[in-house]
Amino acid sequence: MIIHLKESVSELKANELALSQQAVIFKQNQQFILVTSSKVKELDKAVEPFTDEFFVQTSDIQLASRDYQEDLREITLENGVKIGGSQEKTMMIAGPCSIESWDQIKQSAELLKKLNISTLRAGCYKPRTSPYTFQGLGFEGLKMLAKIREEYGFNIITEVKDSSHVNEVIEYADIVQIGAKAMYDQSILRKCGESNKPVLLKRGFGTKLQEFVQAAEFILSGGNDQVMLCERGIRTFETHTRFTLDLCGVSFLKEYTNLPVVVDPSHAMGYRYGIADLTRASLAMAVEGLLIETHPTPEIAKSDAAQQLNFEEFENMYQTLQPIANAIGKTLI
Repeated sequence: MIIHLKESVSELKANELALSQQAVIFKQNQQFILVTSSKVKELDKAVEPFTDEFFVQTSDIQLASRDYQEDLREITLENGVKIGGSQEKTMMIAGPCSIESWDQIKQSAELLKKLNISTLRAGCYKPRTSPYTFQGLGFEGLKMLAKIREEYGFNIITEVKDSSHVNEVIEYADIVQIGAKAMYDQSILRKCGESNKPVLLKRGFGTKLQEFVQAAEFILSGGNDQVMLCERGIRTFETHTRFTLDLCGVSFLKEYTNLPVVVDPSHAMGYRYGIADLTRASLAMAVEGLLIETHPTPEIAKSDAAQQLNFEEFENMYQTLQPIANAIGKTLI
């Protein structure tokens, strides 16, 4: 159950009520909000005099539920770009898997500038499967991305690998990406909930949709409503692709949650030959964002070489997206 307390309720009283109800508490728009387990179906009489309105929920997808907030949440980025809400826009997020050098990220920035794409992605802390592969440039990479933002005006999105550097990423990034391997890390989720920085939460590759959205609830219940959900493929019995892109899951998220949805075809497919087709299919579903990896020389990339498009491939694909966007009433940004 979600309980909106009256604006006249003091912080001390709100905390007392939260304790008595075993509820999570946060403040939004001058009003304290309590969230209890969805198993609670009746408002406690002790809370009733202090309650403005309340919402009974069917599951612990609560703050993200369309039953609670029917309209799509709007995400506002640092440079004024808005995504979700009533905005009929699809945000293109593009760039290399990892920032590897100044020359590489500069070339990537020039490509995005040429195509009027507003958001650049690049990993600084890389959660690799093997400890013997490239682990990213770390803090030095963050500083390089900050310089790129200053020069080009992009939104910068980069990934949090673990809680040891979450504060650094929150400080430097415009959008904090929580990757599939970190989706269950509650220390990261809670830290992002304490911030007002936009967050892109990726679905774990063995995660059910209920679990995925409940991870987002940790951020939302911390008071940060700037959350996007990213489908990036799940592990199935198939071995000829890296993962399986769950567009059925995308339909569920669009229908039942109030959070903007982003699709990452690059990680789902794992091989560059199929990424353009999957991107077109995802855009046709009118998603709020697309995340595509592109690299000036993918064959020598230090991470995820097989799935990164070269610049010519990316630009050719991007041009084919415009007619689809026009057909569904979307603008690519």
